[in-house]
Amino acid sequence: MSFWSRGFAWTPRKTVAQRRAEAEREIENAARRGKATSPVAVSGRKLATTFWGKAWCDNLERYRDFAYRLERGRSYLRSGSVLDLQIAAGKISSEVLGSQRYEVAIEIDAVKRDAWRALQRDCAGSVGSRLDLLSGRLSEAVMARLCADRTGLFPAPSAIRFTCSCPDHATMCKHVAAAMYGVGVRLDRAPEMLFTLRRVSLDELLASAVTAVPAAPAAGRVLATGGLASLFGIELVDTAAAAAPPDAAPSTPKAKPQRRRGAAITRSAGRVAPRAGKRAASSKPAAPSKRAVPSKAATARKRAAPSKAATPSKPRANR
Repeated sequence: MSFWSRGFAWTPRKTVAQRRAEAEREIENAARRGKATSPVAVSGRKLATTFWGKAWCDNLERYRDFAYRLERGRSYLRSGSVLDLQIAAGKISSEVLGSQRYEVAIEIDAVKRDAWRALQRDCAGSVGSRLDLLSGRLSEAVMARLCADRTGLFPAPSAIRFTCSCPDHATMCKHVAAAMYGVGVRLDRAPEMLFTLRRVSLDELLASAVTAVPAAPAAGRVLATGGLASLFGIELVDTAAAAAPPDAAPSTPKAKPQRRRGAAITRSAGRVAPRAGKRAASSKPAAPSKRAVPSKAATARKRAAPSKAATPSKPRANR
């Protein structure tokens, strides 16, 4: 239903639920036609939650040139009215659903070369890694330098030019504002898109900003071995002196005693020691065996008796 006022027709505002349902239908129709879209969805009360997304939204709100339509743009974004958002080098293109589908085109100037070199110089040695930079784990000084008014990475109003197919002739219509806030939401997930948009190289900033690896200490500043020994009260072994020369013969390891059940055998002695706790088979020395001693009479008889070899044989009589 349309209403007329002073010769102009206007339609009543749609509720958030109505805009969200209509946006879902438009996305489904585009999918059936085979058109790929990249809608912007907002979950939660805050539009952006990371350093890069919040910094982009704060940069929009700091300029009075954009203040008139920003609130309506946030409302359109929350209701899912940004049906498609594409970010390229120096260009943002979007489709926003209002009373109908409107085409939004935004152009953003590249960072000036002198400003980019100054930014690299000011951030030198203050960024730990690529992950720290993209996740926003930076010092306050680096964050302030990146977000500096008109000299940081975020564009000033003079660097932004936009058009929309809607009949609103305001400096920034609500459809453009919704698309600009959509960029902040997109930077939450892909912060490297900001460098693409401003046509600068992320690797160049990292090459100049990553903290340098400390060099090896000079020879005169290395604490001597004797100083360590006296400082901690310990003896340090010189590994170079303790190491055996490569041509030295290997030392023969000592033979370890082998244990058997009931006795321990020592190779060097070659003896078998009795098992501890048990008595040996014979603890007393063996007594000498006793011989039979002949009597004196038997000895005399033996001497007196002639031997059989000395007795002459009798001649045999002839028969």
